[in-house]
Amino acid sequence: MTHRTAAQALIVLATALTASGAALAQTATTDAAAAPAAAPAPNLTGNVSITTNYKFRGQDQDMIGKNDYAKTKGFKPAIQGGLDYAFGDSGFYVGNWNSSVNWLKGNSIEMDVYGGYKFKAGPLDMDVGALTYIYPGNSSGNTTELYVGATYANDSFGSFTAKYSHTVSKDYFGYAGNKAGSGLKGTNTGYLNLSYSKEIVPKVTLKAAVGFTNMSSDIRSLGYKSYVDYNIGASYDFGNGLSLTGSVQGANKKNSYLAVSNPGVDYGFGTFGTTYYSPNKARFILTLTKTL
Repeated sequence: MTHRTAAQALIVLATALTASGAALAQTATTDAAAAPAAAPAPNLTGNVSITTNYKFRGQDQDMIGKNDYAKTKGFKPAIQGGLDYAFGDSGFYVGNWNSSVNWLKGNSIEMDVYGGYKFKAGPLDMDVGALTYIYPGNSSGNTTELYVGATYANDSFGSFTAKYSHTVSKDYFGYAGNKAGSGLKGTNTGYLNLSYSKEIVPKVTLKAAVGFTNMSSDIRSLGYKSYVDYNIGASYDFGNGLSLTGSVQGANKKNSYLAVSNPGVDYGFGTFGTTYYSPNKARFILTLTKTL
């Protein structure tokens, strides 16, 4: 996706978000007057977002720039959205989430397909399932994980969630190079995420998370170290499903994930001026989301 195309798409989506918010507000007022009884929760829900930078587990998902060298700017807009379908009160669900990306040649979109089962276990809300990340046009990044999560929510202390994801596909986002015939695997890479949220003042919710990616031994043999990512910020609820989140996101082990941003100049006796960029670099990110 070119910068111009992304900018135009962001403008169109922002306009749509504003218009849909106004329409929903008007509809809600009319419905409240006509039918005061609350309607049952819908089985199908959706969301759409625009963000200034899409990071996944602390790493930039928009990396390929001019002449295939790494982008260094912090503003790398992405358009995102998805749908979830719950099978009544059974606890079973399926969903799809998508985002514009730019880190694999021949690919410009990430498509996530998942399904699982939610249930109560004492004071905990449990969630188990499977998720596949698909990258049309370049399947080397395709990854499948199994996950289990547990949430404890309390009005006084907030909401705490622990979630573990385990890679069962042959590779983990292409790091092992399995598709290219490396003979290495990303299977058994694990990711543990701990998150917390709490409404600190009306309409403002504090959000914080820390994660640990434990790379498979094959991936570590290539020099990619296991690392910690973080995400801390706050969201403001405008009402009618519209919210704005500001957060700082990044990860450690920056030097283990370097990409060339400028090749420098070769004078015949050596190359000078080569610079590098790490997708783990911390960034301040704004995300506008509309739930449908």
